[in-house]
Amino acid sequence: MKKIAVIGLGYVGLPLARLFATKYRVVGFDINQKRIEELRAGKDSTLEVEKDILQSVLVAENPFLMQTENISDTFSGLYFSNQLSDLEEANFYVVTVPTPVDKNNRPDLTPLYKSSETVGKVLKKGDIVVYESTVYPGVTEEECIPVLERVSGLKFNVDFFAGYSPERINPGDKEHTVEKILKVTSGSTPEIGKVVDDIYKTVITAGTHLAPTIRVAEAAKVIENSQRDINIAFVNELAKIFNILDIDTHAVLEAAGTKWNFLPFKPGLVGGHCIGVDPYYLAQKAQEHGYHPEIILAGRRLNDSMGQYVASQVVKTMINKNINVNGAKILNLGITFKENCPDVRNTKAVDVIRALADYSVEIFTFDPWANPEEVKYEYNLESHSEIETGEKYDAIVLTVAHNEFLDIDLKLYLKEGGIIYDVKGILKECDSRL
Repeated sequence: MKKIAVIGLGYVGLPLARLFATKYRVVGFDINQKRIEELRAGKDSTLEVEKDILQSVLVAENPFLMQTENISDTFSGLYFSNQLSDLEEANFYVVTVPTPVDKNNRPDLTPLYKSSETVGKVLKKGDIVVYESTVYPGVTEEECIPVLERVSGLKFNVDFFAGYSPERINPGDKEHTVEKILKVTSGSTPEIGKVVDDIYKTVITAGTHLAPTIRVAEAAKVIENSQRDINIAFVNELAKIFNILDIDTHAVLEAAGTKWNFLPFKPGLVGGHCIGVDPYYLAQKAQEHGYHPEIILAGRRLNDSMGQYVASQVVKTMINKNINVNGAKILNLGITFKENCPDVRNTKAVDVIRALADYSVEIFTFDPWANPEEVKYEYNLESHSEIETGEKYDAIVLTVAHNEFLDIDLKLYLKEGGIIYDVKGILKECDSRL
């Protein structure tokens, strides 16, 4: 029976570890001691796995080491650890660590290198290592496998094997959970591909698609979000054009959406750990091979500029309403990268806040989902989980479409003559929107 170790317990790793633990013995590994402690207590601060669901699979000791004579061979369960020794009995490793970009938008593979070193220290003959982190084609075999070979002393496709199965987690989405999303799988040999596919197939109710090679699976993942990025860049550009022409962009999209094959993308801020990052991975690989991608990078440039654009539109609206911008008080609603989710990774709401701050305004950010300590650590910005009572503002800017914001009477917090700017296009009454 496969003994599964999931390396990295974030938005991707934890839901997957929980799911595997319904059928297998699983150890969830993370270097963050605080994260391990909260998970052992049955609490998930990312809010991806509900407490009762998580507690239903938890076991108090390493299930790999439980004596088989005392338990059934089909016994399953999930144990959390940050100790390398707890991984030694695993034979199927799944790596789910982040793959960010650096300040110059170049792929940062450091988490993958470090997690590969961790796995390499406990790797044994016959083991399989599957990567789920989003990468450009070739990373698994050209970057990760050499680390595994160097640290373990074992030979790839002789002593151990690999696979790639790209994550498709959508943070905050309680409808499209991991088991309900069709899973792409692959292996370093056709036989291993079948083994990897069969294991995922036992827990993924939506089914699986076995790609012919690891590189095909890597490429499939990286273009998923690149495609979305380009489509959003297109409607963001439309929003800029229609604003100049004094046409309601959302009304245009609603009218165009009556055609059966029109793609329903909306303008907005493109952040997070996938759409705002993955195109840079594909672009990097293309440039290494002498090709300079035009559409992909043009889409990235346009989407990355939207924070500055939104800020300029807010200021323009304020000026048109005769509001003195210098020293004005602005209430910013939302700082996570998407609605109804606590994830603040690569959030572009920060770009709006910083661009507005350049106009010497005073900004109060309210987000009931975000952790203020995490926001302070990541961006050195103040965020509040409660709105100020009795305070009134010259402008209110909605940057994230949390459900809670729809229940607030924003006019109670607006000075007479103040403006409401709706980036997401969800408010019934506003002075301007993207």
